[in-house]
Amino acid sequence: MPIRVAWGTGSAPTEMAAYDAALADANLHNYNLVAVSSVVPADASVEAVGTAPDLGPAGNRLTVVEAHADTAGPGRASAALAWAARGDDPGLFYEAAGETSPDDVESRVTAGIDAGLELRDWDADAPEVRSVTVEAEPGEYAAAVVLAAYGDSEPLL
Repeated sequence: MPIRVAWGTGSAPTEMAAYDAALADANLHNYNLVAVSSVVPADASVEAVGTAPDLGPAGNRLTVVEAHADTAGPGRASAALAWAARGDDPGLFYEAAGETSPDDVESRVTAGIDAGLELRDWDADAPEVRSVTVEAEPGEYAAAVVLAAYGDSEPLL
């Protein structure tokens, strides 16, 4: 199964509209997102794509691991996602987000994934990290997202 890592930022007059704009920047705005905890299934491949390809019809369910931060301006929001796996073995995602710097969220996801691998006693290749940061102007909201989308979307019913 392919897992695609996509990311985006957005600004808008409301918090939810900024989140929707960030999802649109990653091309994941037309799906009903279902969050999972962070395990990469064995035999899955993870690829950083930036902008997700078409993953099926609008309204479908899409399984994701998500890092998401938003802020009211003036402010800054950063989100980061790290992943590590080896060959056909299972692996992990870790996410961090907040009204903080990109260095902070990247440091937190790296520390988290190292701890998660140690907890499971799993060996993995060096983690990969993707992060985004957005600045909100006064009077607006801004959001930053990094998501790992598992496979293609599926019908809700």
